[in-house]
Amino acid sequence: MYGNNIISGAVIPSSNAIGVHFYPVWEAASVDEWLYNGGPYQLIVLHFLPGVACWMGREWELSYRLGMRPWIFVAFSAPVAAASAVFLVYPIGQGSFSDGMPLGISGTFNFMLVFQAEHNILMHPFHMAGVAGVFGGSLFSAMHGSLVTSSLIRETTESESSNNGYKFGQEEETYNIVAAHGYFGRLIFQ
Repeated sequence: MYGNNIISGAVIPSSNAIGVHFYPVWEAASVDEWLYNGGPYQLIVLHFLPGVACWMGREWELSYRLGMRPWIFVAFSAPVAAASAVFLVYPIGQGSFSDGMPLGISGTFNFMLVFQAEHNILMHPFHMAGVAGVFGGSLFSAMHGSLVTSSLIRETTESESSNNGYKFGQEEETYNIVAAHGYFGRLIFQ
């Protein structure tokens, strides 16, 4: 790490000579060779991706057990898909883990600049629509969450979670639509 700082330090992707082959530490002649060829990158990425996928499943389980709707799980699936694309799908498509995104600040920015130079992704219409959709979806999700939270009809006591007042698939409303319209009007027009 000599000469590196928090900005320039990174875990670099595996060597191009490794390709898309699995490269555990016991495949190298020594630990130094494994470190030099970028072995920790595969170790970290191939543990990170199942870890976040399992956490996504845990979010579904928690929302189900608490009687909540599973939208947090659905929302978290977008960054999981993006991480899988950048760390796994793109390198396999390019034929080598050396094309994966480095784990670090300057390495991430370098990856984005090289990716733009090679593929011109910023001018692709699907990328433009995706960015507009992600930012627009974030805005509308925040507005919807604040709208519903501000107008919930409390079915529980103060010592219980307000989520206990909702049962999955129930017919009756859980929030006051008149209060929601009033809040939305103040949110947008003030």
